[in-house]
Amino acid sequence: MSFAHPEYLYMAPAVILPLAGWYVYRLKKGQSGLQLSSGAAFAGQKASSWKVYLRHIPFVLRMAAIVVTAIILARPQSTDSWQNSSTEGIDIMLAMDISGSMLAEDLKPNRLEAAKDVAASFINGRANDNIGLVIFSAESFTQCPLTTDHTVLINLFKDIRSGMIQDGTAIGLGLANAVSRIKDSQAKSKVIILLTDGSNNTGEIAPVTAADIAHTFGIRVYTIGVGTQGTAPYPFQTPYGVQYQNVPVDIDEATLQQIALITGGKYFRATDNASLRAIYSEIDQMEKTKISVQEYNRKQEEYKDWALLLFALLLVEIILRYTLLRTLHS
Repeated sequence: MSFAHPEYLYMAPAVILPLAGWYVYRLKKGQSGLQLSSGAAFAGQKASSWKVYLRHIPFVLRMAAIVVTAIILARPQSTDSWQNSSTEGIDIMLAMDISGSMLAEDLKPNRLEAAKDVAASFINGRANDNIGLVIFSAESFTQCPLTTDHTVLINLFKDIRSGMIQDGTAIGLGLANAVSRIKDSQAKSKVIILLTDGSNNTGEIAPVTAADIAHTFGIRVYTIGVGTQGTAPYPFQTPYGVQYQNVPVDIDEATLQQIALITGGKYFRATDNASLRAIYSEIDQMEKTKISVQEYNRKQEEYKDWALLLFALLLVEIILRYTLLRTLHS
């Protein structure tokens, strides 16, 4: 048996020792004496009845209840199963397009927010992985390096917005940045998930060149094209407020497919929120085989029996105090 919070076990002696000292002091102070010239008249008489000896039992029961309470608070646990398996480990870099076109509202509330929400759910399901984030438009920078602190990573997602950097779509630059962040990883499996809604129109590095670099370092790239078929509603700011206009959806699927083919990944097309969630779910399942846990053990909470014992101790104390020992405590 082990304890989830063993520090509570120290509570028992910290409480019992002062109470025991006070109890002994009270007994001594409460005793009275009578001086006699001879005790012959009391020869053969019993010193006290059995109830006098039993008068200490409620106090002993109360001390035992304190000990049991400390054990319950310490959360006793038993291990009921062990499983040993090897671990391989996965490092994942997310490369996300934040160009102005990601504000189109064919996905709700728009492409960028939908991508952020689905990516956050994906991260929450990958507790054993190192995950990082690269964002790009006309330029690219690392929003978060590889980390297992997924709370920090998800919080950084909240700060992502279109317009943070110069507008444009530098797919090759975004991919190359992600490669540079993950290439030196010691993980046996290295993955990049590249999400964009357009075609490469700026940047010093061509997307296929970046894909070749990823392949050289053994990095698998999953590419996702985000946008409906045909046209999508886009909000334009005018002197009269926001006006919507349908704009053509232009995704360079051929290049995204080529990136995935070169690196051993896969290309996906997300036309709505549901299909985007399904894509991340599929990627999650494809990479699940790479995850395992080393020396896993499952624990069972064992506080219930101790709680029953505590109830029994208190019940016996109450019964004795108000029945057999009632006159001694009145």
